[in-house]
Amino acid sequence: MDNRNRDRGTIKWTSLMLPEHVEMVKKLWKEDQRVEKGIIDEQKAVEIDFLLQRAVKDDLTVCLRVHNGFDYEECLMKIQEVSRWDRVVKGVHWETKERVRFSLEDIIDLTID
Repeated sequence: MDNRNRDRGTIKWTSLMLPEHVEMVKKLWKEDQRVEKGIIDEQKAVEIDFLLQRAVKDDLTVCLRVHNGFDYEECLMKIQEVSRWDRVVKGVHWETKERVRFSLEDIIDLTID
């Protein structure tokens, strides 16, 4: 049998850590996996603007792809208002019927469903 001390890696430290510390470490690991927001070209911005106007005018359901700070998420919603002054899109989530709002700068892509 081998007489050397066997290292168990992170397993040996988890018994010494409080649950709050474990949660903080998990948050740090999640931040390491953060996806940076890409830059939208002018043509794509014009296309998104056109589709937003059409969705509001015709009362259509849209699928927004939004950067939430860490990653991209998709939201199926009915748009109620596009506020150019506040630079916000307001609407109702399709499944939960909750009011949602997204910044225009966070919108990466938009498709009409």
